[in-house]
Amino acid sequence: MKARATTPARRPTGRVATPASATSASGRGHTASTLPHEVRVIGGVWKRSKLPVADRPGLRPTPDRVRVTLFNWLGQTLAGWRCVDAFAGSGALGFEAASRGAAEVVMVERDPVLVASLTATRQRLSAATVRIDRADALQWMARAPAASFDVVFLDPPFDSPLLAPALLAAARIVVDGGFVYAEGPESADPPALAAAGLEPWRAGRAGAVRFELLRKATPA
Repeated sequence: MKARATTPARRPTGRVATPASATSASGRGHTASTLPHEVRVIGGVWKRSKLPVADRPGLRPTPDRVRVTLFNWLGQTLAGWRCVDAFAGSGALGFEAASRGAAEVVMVERDPVLVASLTATRQRLSAATVRIDRADALQWMARAPAASFDVVFLDPPFDSPLLAPALLAAARIVVDGGFVYAEGPESADPPALAAAGLEPWRAGRAGAVRFELLRKATPA
């Protein structure tokens, strides 16, 4: 993993915008017949670029309106940030971050079909700051150096038991003051978040999906 030696990680302060309404978005509540075959990057240098969505079990890309809200929360530019898109799937979150200037985006995905699709998109966009690792997301985060990323995106298969352990793993590798984004059917358990050193920052609901941005507590 490439570390930035010249400048410290940038952690957004005071840049959070009022979230856009996302109550009508359907998120991972889509049925198989309504799943999109592609999504588009919504901001940055690759705005409107198409990202294919493969027909794979559990794959439900983060809807456009939810991504609009998320990147309003984070700020419209992620220049200099180091990001992980765990359970990358279509890569909608990771490519969005790279499009908005992230210095490093690691996409972690274990499905070989999805890895091939992500690799093809990376090549098509000439996305030099994106790295794709074929690996189990929990195992990958367990091996990653502590406090080495500014934001970790977590969008595991819907109704899987993976979100709770993924939050713990992500909390270890994000810098103090950095962010963990999580999507799932329910909000994360507050005592578990506190034990991991994560604090609720922003939250919303899109159909059956609860999405929230958590912040790593900064030691007093």
